[in-house]
Amino acid sequence: MTDPWLALAADTDPNTRIGQLRRAHEAFTTAGRLERPVRPVVGESWRRSARARVSPDGAALVELGPDDLGPYRDGHPLAPAMPVIRELMGAYATDGEHLLAVCDAHGRLLWVEGPAATRRAADRMNFVEGARWSEAAAGTNAPGTAIAVDRPVQVFAAEHFLRPVQQWTCAAAPLHDPHTGRVLGAVDITGGDRLAHPHSLAFVQAVARAAESHLALLRPSPAAGTLRLNALGRDEALLVTGGRRIRLSRRHSEILATLARRPEGLTGDELLVELYEDESVTPVTLRAELSRLRRLLGPELLLSRPYRLSAPVDADFDTVARRLTSGAVAAALAAYTGPLLPGSRAPSVIRLRRRLDEQLRAALVARGDPGLLADWAYSPWGEDDLPVWEALAAAVPAGQRPALLARVRALDAEQR
Repeated sequence: MTDPWLALAADTDPNTRIGQLRRAHEAFTTAGRLERPVRPVVGESWRRSARARVSPDGAALVELGPDDLGPYRDGHPLAPAMPVIRELMGAYATDGEHLLAVCDAHGRLLWVEGPAATRRAADRMNFVEGARWSEAAAGTNAPGTAIAVDRPVQVFAAEHFLRPVQQWTCAAAPLHDPHTGRVLGAVDITGGDRLAHPHSLAFVQAVARAAESHLALLRPSPAAGTLRLNALGRDEALLVTGGRRIRLSRRHSEILATLARRPEGLTGDELLVELYEDESVTPVTLRAELSRLRRLLGPELLLSRPYRLSAPVDADFDTVARRLTSGAVAAALAAYTGPLLPGSRAPSVIRLRRRLDEQLRAALVARGDPGLLADWAYSPWGEDDLPVWEALAAAVPAGQRPALLARVRALDAEQR
């Protein structure tokens, strides 16, 4: 296999591989043992699925009913790209008896389109609009795994973690905000074994690029002179300025996140306290970091005496905080892509990260909306969050409650 993201090599017999994968899936789900020919991307996804306590005999849950689905997807950032996606994929899906699907960043299917017979067959495994197909909810599958690894990926037959899905093959590619790089969702093609071909993966990747280009034309770039800082859910922040996209080191990310919160600026001594746990770190070390950052950004952006940024900063964590303050909990959660610089130990970042997470969690629990609670609970940062799982179990219809209560009991036992 030359490309780890492809399900089958050109000379591989699909039926032989299906048998091998079924045996490997059984070995993993019964004994936790990974065997050949499981690809690394699939093996890692199986491990994530197991950690999330996904049952291999389970099913995806439908979370958005008809009343909620329409307004949500009409206002979703991917809605303007759907005409382009349909134009490129519609005939391919119909002629091949495949399904076209587009999900949001939480793995919820917003659009599922294709031949009626194929849709009826997919209905039996809840591959329907409104169902959550994230890895944490439905195990290894192309749209959920593409979002998890932020790469186009194929998932073939028994590579799926859920046994009821193993008669299907799918290929998916993530869709990004063209200006910030944030994952908005994924585009997927689902059908039979014929999709286990390099062309299907290249095809969905090309569709994703075309959709992103279309969104870039429809949505203007950030205002000139404004810095855009994306630091949620990533250890190395992304700075967008003057048409440039700059991936920052961890320390430079911490500096910019700290200065973004203090537009009036900080002295060298104040910045030293905000950034370093170790009191033995000298001002010389900090000045060296600031000098490197100034060379990267340009002297006109990073000023000194005090240290400050010369342009306003539009930071993703500030967006979440503003929306929470205004009571827009759903919009705040939509903008939240993970903890702020999760690997950072800088005191200022730790304080801001904890404050933001606590405020958002409290708002979600107080709102009691099962869809919003599920978005947090099924995320990597929420998979062990007992209070949120308890709130989710209390908020869902009675028929969905037993599985969630089992998760609550397991988490409670682990955390005692």
